[in-house]
Order: sequence, then C-alpha cells, then structure tokens
Amino acid sequence: MDIEKLRFPVGGPPAYNNPHPDILDEALSVIEEFPDKLKTLVQNTTVEQLNWRYRPEGWAVKQVVHHCADSHINSFIRFKLALTETTPTIKPYFEDKWAELTDAHDDNIDYSMHIISGLHKKWVKLLRSLGNEQFKLEFYHPEQQRKISLAENTLFYAWHCRHHLAHIDLGLQSKGIYN
Repeated sequence: MDIEKLRFPVGGPPAYNNPHPDILDEALSVIEEFPDKLKTLVQNTTVEQLNWRYRPEGWAVKQVVHHCADSHINSFIRFKLALTETTPTIKPYFEDKWAELTDAHDDNIDYSMHIISGLHKKWVKLLRSLGNEQFKLEFYHPEQQRKISLAENTLFYAWHCRHHLAHIDLGLQSKGIYN
C-alpha cells in the first residue's frame, strides 16, 4: 500500500461549505458512534499490538487513541468558546509534540478511552441541541488564518473519527511490520 493511502486511509478532509442538514446529522452520528467503534477495535489488544504503527514513522495504535482524547477535548472546548463568545480566537496546539509526551506513550489506554466515552456523550448532547443558526457560529483559527464554523468543525471531526479508526485498524492489521 502506498504511503499516502496509509496516511489518509479514508481520504483527506473534504471541503465543508454550507453542509446540508442531512450531512450534519450523519456527522453527528459518526461522532456519537466513535467511542463504541473505538472500543470494539481495541478491546482485546495486547501491549505489543498497542505499539504497532499504522505506517512507517507513523504513530503507534496507543498514540492514536491518546491523540483522539486530546484532540477531541480541544475541539469540544472550541465549540463551547464559539457558543459563548463572539468569534473567539482559539489556541492551536502541536499535536505532533503532544503525541511524544509521556502520557501518549503509556501502554494503558483505559483512561483515554474513558475520556473519549464521557466526552463524546457530553459533546453529542451539546451538538444535538444546536439549531441551524448556532452551527453558523465561528471561531478564528490563527494557524489557518481563517474563521471556521461549528458546522464545518462538526464535519471535520466526523472525518477525524473515521480517519483515526482507519489508522488503528491499519495498525492492528500491520502485525508490527512498520515498527
């Protein structure tokens, strides 16, 4: 398999201009189902399997799980900021550097799984309460130098869920060949 397919197994993030409500509803379902799908993928993994990588120089399965907890917490906070402030400027973070911290290398993924499970329940409750006008609210992303609507961010995170589920699946299927 070529490296780009390993890097983006579900394709790159699509464009998100003015999504139809059906597309948003589908995205909410993906975000809602993510914790259960993730649990199904990793529930019987060994420490050895958690250390398998999904591509050469990619993250180990455990790093992807810990990254999802970190990333989704950041996204949830961005939603709350956009819902309570006028076009807030969010704080970007270096996900590659976060993935090298001690907690991202921990073989115990239980606490990140608990975070993801609880966070997604809370996040989906919030998302399902939003009306069309609220999904139009925006935050400013200084790295990307543009405003991002909550609708766009919802669709991005649905992609993010599928993207990393595919990475974990690839990592577990790799049988450690990329380590």
